[in-house]
Amino acid sequence: MNQLRMLSAVRIATDRVLLRKARDTDREWLIELRTDPEVGAYIGGPLPRKGVEQYLERIGGAANATITPGTFIIADKATDALIGIFELKRRPADWPGHVIEDGEELELGYLMRPDTWGAGLAFEAATAVLRAAADELPDQPVLIATQTANQRSLRLAARLGFRPVSTFEWFDAEQTLCLASLHSFKA
Repeated sequence: MNQLRMLSAVRIATDRVLLRKARDTDREWLIELRTDPEVGAYIGGPLPRKGVEQYLERIGGAANATITPGTFIIADKATDALIGIFELKRRPADWPGHVIEDGEELELGYLMRPDTWGAGLAFEAATAVLRAAADELPDQPVLIATQTANQRSLRLAARLGFRPVSTFEWFDAEQTLCLASLHSFKA
């Protein structure tokens, strides 16, 4: 089905960030990101360091952390240091929270280091990826699903032009489903 195509870009640059594929040199930053209590607050908590290390070993190293199309490291453009991870992927049909019957809508997700919060970098990265996808893929729904308690994420969704359309329970917490049209991001 044409709609199920994914973004083919592997590198996208903006004024301040570089969205790129992971490298083995990103290993410690990836571990820090996934084990940080602030980062994990609305996604089930921080992961244990040993578990993240084992996951990276199982997938063949940090360089394979972004092998899936639409998955990127968000790096500081000046230093190339990892500041986050970004995904534009298909929301599995068997997960709750959909706007079309068969599911598989595009879904935006990201994690950012707390020392970068509030600087507009997630907005810049998301805008760049959504514009690239809008130029390449047919128009379709794009979702953001986040814990309703995560006001920071809901503000980012609104700033990007997503609108809340429903709530649902998942992982023992209320989630808000936000929606935008992919082609609303065409430059």
